[in-house]
Amino acid sequence: MSTATVAERTAGRRPGRRTAHPVRRQVAGWLFSAPYVLYLLAVFAYPLGYAVYISFHKFFFTAPGVSVPRPFVGLQNYATVLADPVVLRSFANIGVFLVINVPLTVVLSLVLANALNRVTRLRTFFRVSYYVPYVTASVAVVGVWLFLFQQDGLVNHLLGPLAPNPSWLVNSWLAMPTVALYVTWKQLGFFILLYLAALQNIPEELYESAAVDGASRWRQFWNVTIPGVRPATFLVTLLATITGANLFTEPYLLTGGGGPDGASSSPVFLMYQKGILQQRPDVAAALGVVLVIGVLIISLIQRRFLGREEDQ
Repeated sequence: MSTATVAERTAGRRPGRRTAHPVRRQVAGWLFSAPYVLYLLAVFAYPLGYAVYISFHKFFFTAPGVSVPRPFVGLQNYATVLADPVVLRSFANIGVFLVINVPLTVVLSLVLANALNRVTRLRTFFRVSYYVPYVTASVAVVGVWLFLFQQDGLVNHLLGPLAPNPSWLVNSWLAMPTVALYVTWKQLGFFILLYLAALQNIPEELYESAAVDGASRWRQFWNVTIPGVRPATFLVTLLATITGANLFTEPYLLTGGGGPDGASSSPVFLMYQKGILQQRPDVAAALGVVLVIGVLIISLIQRRFLGREEDQ
């Protein structure tokens, strides 16, 4: 037996088998990822770039095949957006929404995921029960929510004299918090699944060591579980923020389109109003670009405080 043959077998490779060249492996990787890259370019990159182009021009829709001048106007559309009190109020509404929705989503999904992870009986039933609202059509779920929170709804009957007047969804102070609670409840199942997946990666030996050292369940949760799921917490926070910034369906269905008096309007809803109903796609595009920049800034701040452990 030759020395080369012995070396190949010692390394665990079959005689005569060659490893793929690094360049070939890279080409194969690009070929497999090409469909998704094309999808991202067609669905996200191109529309975003075109929106940026529209935002710097006086743009309006025309019939197919009709060519009209669309002059460059610089930052005029952005000045219109930032000077509009309705737009500024919609951003303030989203700020209220995120302050309520994001912390509630993180805390409730982590606590419930930790509880479900310890359940031994009916585990699948409970997991499916939390996930059903997320996959149910918003129109169907909104009907239930309206039944609960309308003027003569079940919640007001239970509260009796403590019920707010005007009621929840027609109250300028309570409309957006109510929408935030609805979105938190509806999407909770998805984030619970994210945390459940993260909890599987925490070694059980860490809990056993903490128990041996005399740590209570609360100390184990605080010192083992929370640090162990920190990457998932960053992901949940990021996804909840992006979802909240793109809020449209919920206020459109629950409050009749941002009511009362714009108290639950969102930037995306105003983009729909200005771009489709008012035929001002240039202003709507500028509003969308401002929204994207705002979400990016918030995401960078979140990464600075929640994602720093991943960079270490």
